[in-house]
Amino acid sequence: MIVRERPSGLRLFLLLRGSILQRIRLTLLVNTLLALTVTLVHGHLFTLKVTLTPVPFTLIGLPLAIFLGFRNTAAYDRYWEARKLWGEITLRLRTLSRQCQSLIATDAAAGAQTATAAALDVRAGADDVRVRMVHRGIAFAHALRLQLRGQSDPALLQRWLGAHDWALLQRQRAALPDALLLAMGRDLGVQLRSGRIAPCLAAAVDATLSALTSAAAACERIKNTPVPFSYTLLLHRTAYLYCFLLPFGLVDIVGFMTPFVVAIVAYTFFGLDAVGDELEEPFGLESNDLPLDTLCRGIEISLLASLGETELPAPLAPVDYQLT
Repeated sequence: MIVRERPSGLRLFLLLRGSILQRIRLTLLVNTLLALTVTLVHGHLFTLKVTLTPVPFTLIGLPLAIFLGFRNTAAYDRYWEARKLWGEITLRLRTLSRQCQSLIATDAAAGAQTATAAALDVRAGADDVRVRMVHRGIAFAHALRLQLRGQSDPALLQRWLGAHDWALLQRQRAALPDALLLAMGRDLGVQLRSGRIAPCLAAAVDATLSALTSAAAACERIKNTPVPFSYTLLLHRTAYLYCFLLPFGLVDIVGFMTPFVVAIVAYTFFGLDAVGDELEEPFGLESNDLPLDTLCRGIEISLLASLGETELPAPLAPVDYQLT
């Protein structure tokens, strides 16, 4: 995700970082060169004069702009829903940490064993079920991020789970985020049967785990259900045909200004098309995708602080105005 103030003046036109121009520059260059060639030969193809009036471009351009806008709205809805879901995950994990520490009865304060040992061994308080639940919550956020991005980082997850828990979870057939929620549910059941939490209070903690399951499933739905390919392909083809034929319809009217007009129109249509492609998949690593690394680091900081730890990781900062 690009994080920067809106530029002003000449920088508004020269700015490349965060601009969609980097993604469409080759296509735009080819389109502009074609328009320049058409202008130089005045619309002639060998001995044949290609004659097009602005009428078909007017008839096609308006619906094309409407459908591109509709597709981008649908893509942004997916992006915004994904961001709301990760906000829900952050909220529920914070709630889970508070519920575990305030509702589960144990002899010592949660985090008392880990407040000074986080930098050396984050699993120092693993014998405390409350600490174990919070650490599994952090692991859940990272596991979901890695699943949505098709990545793998066993070392990171083992840091929060420990070698024993990691080995147990690896033997399960469920996806790792689901396996972590199942493990937390089993821990909650053990505490309920041992009388360390009242049944009505255990139901509240279970509702939090269910909300995490729902948010993760919704993220998987967005990830695994793209915008219908035939609809996207139709817009791609129409936008390309429109922009590459446009010079032939303008050369007799605007003359030497044809390449400039074509470049502006092509930048708009190709840019809208490319923005829709980026927003359609919000969990990727493109410039305008969600900063899942940053969100997971924020969850780490919040949950470790709730345990009373003082040596907290630093928030991630933008690199070249981009958060990952």
